[in-house]
Amino acid sequence: TNYPQLALGMTFNWGAIMGWVAVRGEVDWSVVGPLYASGIAWTLVYDTLYAHQDKVDDARLGLKSTALTFGEKNTKPILTALAGVAWGGWMMAGDNCGF
Repeated sequence: TNYPQLALGMTFNWGAIMGWVAVRGEVDWSVVGPLYASGIAWTLVYDTLYAHQDKVDDARLGLKSTALTFGEKNTKPILTALAGVAWGGWMMAGDNCGF
């Protein structure tokens, strides 16, 4: 896949759902949905930035990443949008649980 950071985000942030259920005993999708989505978006941001450090070696080895998929020209606007999604999701989750 060209999006291994997406798989990483989905896996790492599963804990947002599990943690909510462990504490509350139920899933409130109005809270954990935005929280999970924002965590995935943030993982895409930080791991794409990290992947840019290895993109020359990754290309030589035939590995795929969002750094290579987005390219030099598109990375900054895409990551800016994803940071906005993350921020918006955190705000929505907080609002939906009463903060």
